[in-house]
This record gives sequence, structure tokens and C-alpha cells, in this order.
Amino acid sequence: MEKSDPEINDVLKSVLGKILLPTIFIVLAYGFWISPNFKEIAAGIAIFLFGMLALEEGFRAFTGGVLEQLLKRSTNKLWKSLSFGVLTTTIMQSSSLVSVIAISFLGAGLIGLAQGIGIVFGANLGTTTGAWLVAGFGLKVKISAYAMPMLVFGVILLFQKSRQLKGIGYVLMGLGFLFLGIHYMKEGFEAFKDTIHLTEYAVAGYRGLLLFTLIGVAATVIMQSSHATLVLIITALAAQQITYENALALAIGANIGTTITAILGSLSSNEQGKRLAGAHLIFNTVTGLIAIILMQPLMQAVEVISGYAGIAANDYTLKLALFHTLFNLIGIIVMVPFINRLVGFLERIIRAEPDHFAKPKHLNDSALEFSDTAVEAIRLETLHIYGKATEIIARGLSLTKKDIFSDEKLKSVINRLDTPDDYDVDDAYDHYIKSLYRALLHFINRMPNDTNTSPQTDNIRFCNQAIILMLKDVKHLQKNMLGFMASINPDIRKEYNHIRRRIAKVLRRLEKIRDQEQSALTHDALDRMLEKNDELLHRRLDGMIRRGQITADMAISLMNDSSYAYNIIRNLIEINRRLILTDKGNEDMMLSENSSASNHDLLLTAKT
Repeated sequence: MEKSDPEINDVLKSVLGKILLPTIFIVLAYGFWISPNFKEIAAGIAIFLFGMLALEEGFRAFTGGVLEQLLKRSTNKLWKSLSFGVLTTTIMQSSSLVSVIAISFLGAGLIGLAQGIGIVFGANLGTTTGAWLVAGFGLKVKISAYAMPMLVFGVILLFQKSRQLKGIGYVLMGLGFLFLGIHYMKEGFEAFKDTIHLTEYAVAGYRGLLLFTLIGVAATVIMQSSHATLVLIITALAAQQITYENALALAIGANIGTTITAILGSLSSNEQGKRLAGAHLIFNTVTGLIAIILMQPLMQAVEVISGYAGIAANDYTLKLALFHTLFNLIGIIVMVPFINRLVGFLERIIRAEPDHFAKPKHLNDSALEFSDTAVEAIRLETLHIYGKATEIIARGLSLTKKDIFSDEKLKSVINRLDTPDDYDVDDAYDHYIKSLYRALLHFINRMPNDTNTSPQTDNIRFCNQAIILMLKDVKHLQKNMLGFMASINPDIRKEYNHIRRRIAKVLRRLEKIRDQEQSALTHDALDRMLEKNDELLHRRLDGMIRRGQITADMAISLMNDSSYAYNIIRNLIEINRRLILTDKGNEDMMLSENSSASNHDLLLTAKT
């Protein structure tokens, strides 16, 4: 029996936890035992990483709509995606958070793979600003003096009720801990001078280049933050505990190792998230290889640019920051022309799983990172359920979606497919809808609590309830329809074919509306058509009964089944109006404006 992706992910995490964590603890304990200065450096790293977590938590407080809207509007072109990655990483100082955001949005279907790759490329360049800040400011100013006030004000703001104030508090605390961590790392390496010189372990040439690149990869995998690794490298370089060449190799390794965060984040995502993590790994590996192969020309370019920029000949920390920026920029220039090919390659390598009849397509854990991506995930999954439901409706009418959505005239389709098809609607509901709806409700219960998105969540839940009620009406309609389709009475056959055509016509019209992205006014026209057809049916029934074309029992069945058809069409229109074509910004307004009328319609009170 094959294991599912979540089970495999749990096994991997369990193995890593059982092997990696004890190893780290043993190494740290040994370091604490042999050197008090190592304690100070390790504490600095720990404080710095805690600051990164607090900073990320602070920026998450501002992702309840603002960042999402900015992301959707600024990724329609490649240069915009790159700029978004650079800008957000520069502001948040966390390429890991930006990568997680990109994976979350990609998994929810808010952005395409090419846009996500552009964001990741930009994030790699944006993360180099951290090296510039630390090398140019953090080591030349006593930043620990700024850390304490930030921590004080940050803690005070954490106790406020406002989400935004708490977010600011987390950001201030994060910055305070970052500054404090840099201070302790710097002091620890300075203290090492009195006891040990790490430069004695320097390795020259390509052997050293490869060795220290691997060390940089390992350090970043352990800390899961290239930013922390770079700060560690810069502080060690400033204290002359490592050579300039070895520091450059460590920076290359940190750049490759940072992909571990995206890879871990993609384990709970769908195939799109995994493709983005793959793109991140490919980009950083290719960039690292370019830097290794062109190490000497890059170092010469750094010297030339440093001369023009006024960077002192012995200011190796700023030269390291320049080198870091330079090889990431070269990586972008080399890889950008191949983005479309990279997308194709990843789609071939990481294939989408077959669309099993009862398996959710969009409900993955990565979408739960942010409230807006979670809402988009359940909206897309509801579209998935709706697609399955329309297939059941078509089969319940002894038709197929392919024929309904074809260019053939519906009258010809109905006449051609006039043989009753005893399709089991209940069985289809159990296999295609019930499990999906159960998974959707479970996902909704795990979503972050956010008052801004709760009306949209209620709207989506409402649409799913409408789908279920609609399928119940199909089952009731099918019961009489199958018998009367085979009746020797041509008039009753004609009326049931007319019902079939009415529902098929609305399905076809709604599909065209969705493809053409027309306004909700088109749904109003369908509403008027529905009411008009209902009135015409009642007049026609009266005439047929008076002329003796159908019996009274036939008329009663036809009236009841016409009511089921009315409810099916009404629900189809309402679901499309609320879910498929409505702009997210207008959903709340529509929900409040139409709540009373729509509730009446969707409760499906019998219209006779």
C-alpha cells in the first residue's frame, strides 16, 4: 500500500528530528564545554534567529489583505515579479518568508508558476541588502544601544489589542533581537582572538572553495536562514577569524543552503508549490556554480567596482556584500531568459497527480499560512466541486457535459440523446461530492480566524450547501423523467425534453459567461428568463390539460418536476453569481445586499 504525501512528509520530518536535532545538541554541548567564547557566539546566533522569527510574525500581521492585493497586482509581468521579490525581501529581511508567501499563493492559485519563480529570483537579490546593512552599519556602530529601546517599546505594543499595533511590536522586538544577536556574535569572535585563531584552519585554492561552500550550505540548512549565516560570516570576517576567500565561499554555500526553507515549506503544498521549491533550488545551485567557476573574475570585478565606489582596500566585509550582490545579479541575468523553459521542465518532472474522483485539488497546508490564500483555496475547491456537480447534473439528465458545452444546437443534442440513462445520482454524490465537501469543511475549520475574510468564507460555505440541495433536486427530477422519456405520449416526452433543454441551456450560458468574464448583469438576465419560462410552462400545462393531451397525474408530475428544474436553475445562477464571477472585493457587499432574497431562493421553498 502506497503512502500518501502527508505520511511521507511526516516520516521525513520524524527522521530529520531523530538524527539532526540530537547531533546539533551534542555539537553545541561540546562547544559550550570547551569554550566560553563559543557560548557567546552561539547565544548571538540564537538571539538573532529569534529576532528573525519575531520579525516574520510582525510582518504576518500586515498580510490580511494589503500584501495579498499588492502581490496579485504586481506580478502580472516578469519585471514586476522580480521587483516584488526584491522589495519585500529588502523590507522584511527574510527571503524565507517571501518564499513561503510565494508558495502559499501559488498553491492557492493566486499566482502562476512563472510569477512565483520571478518572486523567488528577486528575493535572492533582495536578501543581499541584509549583508550591506550589517557590513556597512551593524559593525561600525554600537547597535546594541538601539536594541534595548526597541525591545522595551516592542513588548509594550505586544500587549495592545490592535492587530496592527501587535504587528509593529513584533517588528520592533525582532529588530531589537537582531541587533542584539549581531552584537553578541561580534563580541564572541573578537574574544576568540585571545584564545584561538580560526584563520589557522583556512584552506586555499579550489579545494578550500568547495570545502567552505559545503560548510556554508550545512550552516544554513541547520539555521534555516541564509541571513543568519551571512551575519555570522561577516562578523567572523570583521574579527579576522576567517580569510576573505573562505568567507566568499561560505556566502556561496549560504545562498545554496537557503533553499531548504522553500523545500520544507513545499512538502505540505501541492505540485505547484513543489515546482517553485524546485525552481528555487535550481536557481541557487546554478548561481552558486557560476560563482565557483568564475570566482577569480568575480573577485577582480569586486576590486574594480570597490575602487569606483570608494570602498577601502581592507574593508573586506563590504567587499563580501558586493560579491554577494554581484553573483546573485549574474544568476538572475543568466536564468531569466530560461524561465519559460524552466516552467516546462518542472511541469514535466513534477507532474500533477491524476484527478481522482474524490480527492481535493486545492486544499493544502501551505494555503493555510495566510487568511486570503486560505479563502482562495476553498473558493477554487468549491469550483472543483461545482465542476463535479455539473457533470452529475448532466448525467442525471441523460446528457454529458461535453455535449452541453459543445457548439451543437441544444435542440439537436436533446433529440439525439433521447434514450433514458439510469445514472445513479446518489452513488455519484457519495463518491464525487460528499468526500470533497467533508474535506472542505475540515479545511475551513483549520483556517486562521480573520474577521476580514469570514463573510467570504460564509459565502463559500453557502454555495456548497446550494450545490448539495441542487443535486437532491436532480435526483427527484430524474425519478419521473426517466419514465416519461420512454413514454408513448409524445407531448409528455416533449415537455420533459423541454425541461432538460432549459437546464442544459443555463449550464451552457453560464459557462460562456465565465469564459467571457461578463458582468453579474448577465445573471440578472438569466433570472428574468427563468421567471418567464416558468410562467410559460404553467400556461402550456393548462392548455394541454384542457385539450386532453396529458392526464391530470402527468400534469402533477410535470408541475413538481418543473419546480425541481426551477430550483436547479436558480441555484446554478446564484452559485455563479456569488462564487465564480464576483470580484472578491465585492463579495461582502453582494452578500449583504442579496442575503434575504437569496436565502429564500436557496432554501428552495416549493414554487407551484
